[in-house]
Amino acid sequence: MLSKSQIKLITSLKQKKYRQQHGFFVVEGIKTIKELIQSHLELHALYTTETFNINAKDEILITETDLKRISFLTTPNKALAIFKMPEVKAINNNRLIVALDAVRDPGNLGTIIRLCDWFGITDLVCSKETVDCFNPKVIQATMGSITRVNISYVDLEVFLKASNAAIFGAFMDGKTVYTKQLPETGILVMGNEANGVSKEVEAIISEKISIPRFGDIQATESLNVATATAILLSEFKRRLY
Repeated sequence: MLSKSQIKLITSLKQKKYRQQHGFFVVEGIKTIKELIQSHLELHALYTTETFNINAKDEILITETDLKRISFLTTPNKALAIFKMPEVKAINNNRLIVALDAVRDPGNLGTIIRLCDWFGITDLVCSKETVDCFNPKVIQATMGSITRVNISYVDLEVFLKASNAAIFGAFMDGKTVYTKQLPETGILVMGNEANGVSKEVEAIISEKISIPRFGDIQATESLNVATATAILLSEFKRRLY
């Protein structure tokens, strides 16, 4: 049976301030939990309705009723785990980096983390206004890719000004990415869902790129930031073949 202190800790981790205070984050779902257990991340506790056959001290069998009490999901998925937050590594400036300027939606950030994993982007740099990567909804959307991407939260203006790399930004009025010369290294900046790249960051960007519209009417205002990231990363990587 779950204790009051266990329930209090788990439910508190829904909020960023308590995740930072305790240094823990929550993961739900058997598939994602198993992937994180096999990664470099350190498991703190596992609450499950069926055994994972791991170290007994880390695994706590609970009822489905108990799981519903602690789950952040509408329909709990048999297990909930608490992992320790990893230490952030130094940013590798010798490869292509994705930078996010105040991306707010957890689903978008989670998808972008998966895209970084898919396209071999080792470093994702986020402005301090970007949603927390350990938000439970972000973790769900990454499907385990959170373990393979180094995510740093920085003052984005300071970071970009200090970089010697070519800085590309996604803009509606930029030059089409399909005719642009694209390097193997550099920084790709993606902006906020509603407002795009901020004026302060725009002033630092050296190359504005865009994804052209091909529809006859061209009434679509913009692409979802995660969708746009996928298209642009695909084009950057395609040039390597």
